Amino acid sequence: MTTSRPSGRQFPADFLWGSATAAYQIEGAATEGGRGPSIWDTFSAVPGAVLNGDSGAVAADHYHRVPEDVALMQALGLQAYRLSVAWPRVQPDGQGEWNAEGLAFYTDLVDRLIAAGIKPVVTLYHWDLPQPLEDQGGWANRETAYRFADYARKLAEVLGDKVTVWTTLNEPWCSAYLGYASGVHAPGRTEPAASLAAVHHLNLAHGLAARAIREVLGDAAQISITLNLHVTRAASDAPEDVAAKRQIDVVANEVFLQPLLEGHYPAEVRAQTAAVSDWSFVQDGDLEIIRQPIDLLGVNYYSTGRVQRLHGEPVVGDGSPGVDGHKSSVVSPWVGCDDVEWLPQPGPHTAMGWNIEPQGLADLLVEMHERYPGLPLAVTENGAAFADEVSADGRVHDLPRVEYLHDHIDAVGAAMDAGADVRGYFVWSLMDNFEWAYGYDRRFGVVRVDYDTLERTPKDSALWYRDLVRTRTIAPAATAATLS
Repeated sequence: MTTSRPSGRQFPADFLWGSATAAYQIEGAATEGGRGPSIWDTFSAVPGAVLNGDSGAVAADHYHRVPEDVALMQALGLQAYRLSVAWPRVQPDGQGEWNAEGLAFYTDLVDRLIAAGIKPVVTLYHWDLPQPLEDQGGWANRETAYRFADYARKLAEVLGDKVTVWTTLNEPWCSAYLGYASGVHAPGRTEPAASLAAVHHLNLAHGLAARAIREVLGDAAQISITLNLHVTRAASDAPEDVAAKRQIDVVANEVFLQPLLEGHYPAEVRAQTAAVSDWSFVQDGDLEIIRQPIDLLGVNYYSTGRVQRLHGEPVVGDGSPGVDGHKSSVVSPWVGCDDVEWLPQPGPHTAMGWNIEPQGLADLLVEMHERYPGLPLAVTENGAAFADEVSADGRVHDLPRVEYLHDHIDAVGAAMDAGADVRGYFVWSLMDNFEWAYGYDRRFGVVRVDYDTLERTPKDSALWYRDLVRTRTIAPAATAATLS
């Protein structure tokens, strides 16, 4: 690809630049330090579930390399680091006893970040549910939400005001639909009714956790949630295609946005999913709990989608955007959308097969600003996987990734010009890692990880991003190869 947006945009002095990772994707040490098994340990052991039979057992070995990795973040000038806590590392059973060694690991990590001048942004749940809780029903079980609140309270007591922002959940859409409907993510269940129960219990968990954190730390605690809001466009202005887009919006976006920020579920969701569930899992008082004030809405963005009303038979393995999994699923994650067809998106595409459309990010941020004026936003994940190669000079000249970041960061600036209150940007990801159902076959990092030696090597994209953070100015992508 080549850049499609101009260079030279400048960002304000208080704009926060960071990077993001997830515990299961980078930590490794899966059986060390008192850590219990997560649903991803179990799922990865299922033959055929993960490409090449990979798992996060070693990952990028961050658990043993925290000093080195924090020094690397500092060398890149990162102002913030969005990490996730592995619930089974701090509470192996998801209830009951706490693991002091696991709590000490995260305390040490947060302390090292602060000493390096890097703000800790802590995500409490990035998909690694303790396996014992899944054995009791997982997110389809209401009790999991209450156990999550206990966990959030404990982390607030241990880490206290060291944490800049508390993010309750990362991408609950993936947890609910990919985990419980299509089965391409852990725990690998294909039960559409359970996925809708999971949607509600994840929402409830957010509200309970936000309340628990504030009970410990007071209103000074900054509470967030991160959503992978889908940017879906109708194939035409025909009413049936517009209605198809709305169906996707309901189960992708509105079942999270409306209860979290408005205190109700979308009016049409029950009718749309009536063949699957009666929604009896929603109890009196739940929506009041869910609608806790938040200080920041995290937005993850990678690609867009295009839909039309289905004509003919449904397509197995629909290939819709954000459906991370190397194999087709016999069950669609789009519950209640069997009569919707996803259309191929024009290129260019990343190694994930996702289209590259920076304007989609600008449109999404402006839409969120217009719907919820006064609610600060942050881009908590944005990045791309490409087939990186180490050149003869030992460098990774990942120009396509630099161009991707160049154009998407400019799109963030364009959204700010249009009035969106965007407070920060976190590149996904700091380093190459375990890419869920794709194992180690896809590389998203701005830092290369040699999976044989675990050596870290900043790619050209990391050097370009370092200079962006330093100057707050978008430099031409081509300059990345000249940096050192």
